[in-house]
Amino acid sequence: MIANTAAYHFVTVENPQQLADQLLARAEAAGLRGSILVAGEGLNLFLAGAPAGIDGFYSALQADDRFAGMRVKTSFSEHQPFARLKVKVKEEIISFRRDDGQPLAYPRAPAIDPATVQRWLRQGHDDAGKPVVMLDTRNLQEVEFGTFQDALVLPIEKFTDLPAALAPHRDALKDSTVVSFCTGGIRCEKAALWMRNDGMENVLQLEGGILGYFEEVGGEGYDGRCFVFDERVALDAQLQPLVDQPLPEPRPSAF
Repeated sequence: MIANTAAYHFVTVENPQQLADQLLARAEAAGLRGSILVAGEGLNLFLAGAPAGIDGFYSALQADDRFAGMRVKTSFSEHQPFARLKVKVKEEIISFRRDDGQPLAYPRAPAIDPATVQRWLRQGHDDAGKPVVMLDTRNLQEVEFGTFQDALVLPIEKFTDLPAALAPHRDALKDSTVVSFCTGGIRCEKAALWMRNDGMENVLQLEGGILGYFEEVGGEGYDGRCFVFDERVALDAQLQPLVDQPLPEPRPSAF
């Protein structure tokens, strides 16, 4: 059995290359595959391997005070979904290119937990009686596999397209409670922060994203599966993969 993990954490990293080298060595020693992105703003990880190796890797990482509060979302598959291990230093752990959407520069946008979102969707409004609009911050390729029922889907191919794509909808959203969401929380966290800084004070972010929602409350209110960027293709509400098949042994990579 393979443990598949997704995690991110916004925190100041003074020396991203040094941290990347350390995490590469740890992940290789644990026999893990997947991707680790390191930037001055934090970490973004998608890693898979034997449960003991995964547990050891994250235990060591969370022993670092900077990452003690990092949430790790875990699911399981029969086979390894990643072909190799990739570790890279980038400008942003998720590229948005908006100064007013940078988590280290502002307080975190308010988040809403999955159980509350489930209840709001079930009753058809938030606790103040306002309509609830689920705002999908993912790209159209991902949305094709599934999204929340009646979600606002934007015609975007990449995350940086979101501000322009949202512009025509802003007036229609002003009297609703808007809940931004994505796969694991990283994009909707930046999106919610930017929207609030840009005057949309009625925006919240779904804590943990779709995967966190599936993990905590299941699939009520969600149609289809959640696309993931590996060989599993997409996960259902029980976090089971659409595709679960063995991969060939990895070749050396210069990535």
